[in-house]
Amino acid sequence: MSIHAALHHHTHYRYDRPVAHSPHVVRLRPAPHCRTPILGYSLKISPAHHFINWQQDPQGNHVARIVIPEPCREFEITVDLVAELAVYNPFDFFLEPSAERVPFDYDPSLSRELSPFRECTGGGERFEALASASRPTGQGTVDFLVALNQRVQSAVGYLIRLEPGVQAPEDTLRLGSGSCRDSAWLLVQLLRRLGFATRFVSGYLIQLAPDVKPLDGPAGPSSDFTDLHAWCEVYLPGAGWIGLDPTSGLLAGEGHIPLACTPDPSSAAPVAGAVDPCESTFGHAMQVSRIHESPRVTKPYTDAQWAAIDDAGRLVDDHLARADVRLTMGGEPTFVSIDDPDGPEWNTAALGAAKDRLAARLLV
Repeated sequence: MSIHAALHHHTHYRYDRPVAHSPHVVRLRPAPHCRTPILGYSLKISPAHHFINWQQDPQGNHVARIVIPEPCREFEITVDLVAELAVYNPFDFFLEPSAERVPFDYDPSLSRELSPFRECTGGGERFEALASASRPTGQGTVDFLVALNQRVQSAVGYLIRLEPGVQAPEDTLRLGSGSCRDSAWLLVQLLRRLGFATRFVSGYLIQLAPDVKPLDGPAGPSSDFTDLHAWCEVYLPGAGWIGLDPTSGLLAGEGHIPLACTPDPSSAAPVAGAVDPCESTFGHAMQVSRIHESPRVTKPYTDAQWAAIDDAGRLVDDHLARADVRLTMGGEPTFVSIDDPDGPEWNTAALGAAKDRLAARLLV
C-alpha cells in the first residue's frame, strides 16, 4: 500500500540592493529514471518577470535555465511535488552472468560509454590503503557492494557541513567525518578505483516515521522528514544504475528521489549561477506532509473509518429494501477442511461421513 507525500521546497535569496543575475541553472526536478512515481510537480520562480527553458543536460537530467532580465532584490525558487511512496525491493534486479562475481570487466563498447564515470581523481595514503584493503576477491557482486557501502558508512561519521563544495576523499578519511555529499563522493571514487563505473547523485530524501517500531535495527525517524541529500549509483551489467547510500549504509529505496546524476558533484548542484557583488542572505525551508494513506497491516482502518463503511452499507441495504431488490446466491459455498483438506468429500464428492456429521450439527 502506498502513501502520497507532498514535498515543499522553498529557497530564498535576498540582496542589499538590486543586482543583475547571470542565467541560473536549477536542477530540482526528479530525474527520468526515478523509481518513485511522481504524481505532480511544479516549479515557481520569483521575480515574476523571468524566462524559463527546460533542457536536458548531457546525462539526461532535467535542467531549468532561468533568465532574469532586470536587476532585482530577491530571487525565490519554490518546488512542490507529490510522490507515491510504495515500498519496493532494491535488490529486485538481475545481473549478466559475467558480472555476477567481482572483479568483472565491462565489454569494450560499454566501457567507452561509461568512461566519464570511471575517472578516479581520489588519492592519498588513507584512500589508497582503503582501496587496497577493499579489492574484490571473487565474492558475489551484490554482497561485495553491500559490504563496501557499509564499510564507508562506518568509517565516516555524519555531520551537517555548511561550507560549500565537497571534501576530497583523503580529507574525509583523515577527519573521519563529513556530510552526505562527502560520503557519496568518497564511495564514488573508491568504486571507480576498484573498476566500477559510478556517478554522483543529488536528490531529495523523504523519510516517514514508521507505524510501529521495528523489533531490531534502527528505529528510524520519530517524525516525517525531508531534505536535500546525496548518494551514488553504480552501473552493473544487466541491472543498470543501482543506488547506494553510504550515509545510511543501505541501498537507495522509495524515499530517494534523484534530481541530478553526474560524473562530478559540481555539475549536480541544485542551483548554479552568479549575481553582481552584493551583501546577501539565504533562506531555505523544506517540509513533507501526507496527503493520502492507504490502510495497511501496520495501520488499518480507524474506528471512524469502519463506522463510515458500516453507515454506507446500511444506506445501501435501505435503498435495496425500498426498491424491493432481492438477492439470491447460487452454487455451494466453498469450504476446506482443516483436518482433511485433500479428502474427496471436500474436493470432488457431494457427500461424505464428516460432511454429514458437520451438517447435522449445523441443523441442531
